[in-house]
Amino acid sequence: MQAHGKPGTYRPRLVFWELTTGCNLRCIHCRASATELMSPDDLTYAECTGIIDQLAEFAPFILVLSGGEPLWRRDVFDIAKYARDRRIRVALATNGTLIDEAMAQRIADAGIERVSISLDGADPVTHDTFRGHKGAFAAAVKGIELLKELGVSTQINTTVSRHNAHELPRILKLAEELGVQAFHMFLLVPVGCGLTIKDEQAIQGEEAEEILEWFYEQSLASKLELKATCAPHYYRIMRQRRAEARRAGEKVPELAKEGMHAVTKGCLAGTAVCFISHQGEVFPCGYLPVSAGSLRETPFREIWEKAPIFQDLRDTEKLEGKCGICEFKNVCMGCRARAYGMTGDYLAEEPFCVYEPRKLHADPRPGVQ
Repeated sequence: MQAHGKPGTYRPRLVFWELTTGCNLRCIHCRASATELMSPDDLTYAECTGIIDQLAEFAPFILVLSGGEPLWRRDVFDIAKYARDRRIRVALATNGTLIDEAMAQRIADAGIERVSISLDGADPVTHDTFRGHKGAFAAAVKGIELLKELGVSTQINTTVSRHNAHELPRILKLAEELGVQAFHMFLLVPVGCGLTIKDEQAIQGEEAEEILEWFYEQSLASKLELKATCAPHYYRIMRQRRAEARRAGEKVPELAKEGMHAVTKGCLAGTAVCFISHQGEVFPCGYLPVSAGSLRETPFREIWEKAPIFQDLRDTEKLEGKCGICEFKNVCMGCRARAYGMTGDYLAEEPFCVYEPRKLHADPRPGVQ
């Protein structure tokens, strides 16, 4: 059993912050259901610095400034610099289309450690269709090149669905050719605009297993940092494959334990990750829309340590269905957001996983397994 733990047992490793829902694109999978306009409910700069002061109690960790489109917000670099001054490592998640020479320089000057740019296709046709904007692909690639010239670490994020799954090898090759540091693959989670496309676009079942097996193979061969996100069963596959290699007498590479490419476990929602909305609401992750509390009313430490949903997610004995009896539950957890999106219960079993735990096939007779 994984108990709740005393205060301080769990510390945030990644905090994602939706600075605004304002955005220049209309992506069909958007978690935020973005609009062109800045919301009047966006946190003010003063509120943002106050939140950073609270977050700084847990430094060092990585604060990912996102949106909508974070570059849509004029004070984004002031926020980044303030966080840096409080010993918080800062990253930026952007669609990349607003990055010209001047913007790239401002990103570098703000001390942002890494910029993740979304590419959801290997060519303009696929990416631009998904992003709802002609020219988005070319602008994103140009943004990556400009940041690279300034020595800013870059990362490509790809949300995988049926429209682009067949392009994954080409997207990875493009990432290698562009010389980014990392390639992160996201399986679609049914939330926000993603709710309207989940049935026809979501990758699940055996198809997801095949993609994750492929991704593991690439992680052994590629020079890039490869990470699967919103695909916690990848961490089960990784351990299965590493165990197989050891049994075969093969050398198994060490897993990174620190930094942006550290290998931890599958779903980190509420245990090492949380999400702050543009209104100051705290959630276990950006795809699990169950509020843990509002920073406009409650201090971050109190929410992080005492919110009931965080307590639930820190106790693997509460997992239901086959996740609850799975021998890999402490390294996988199943996607809690996907469980919620598909069933309305964030403790339900991972709906996209086809793995059958050993206990499902255990002989019920005493002493027989």
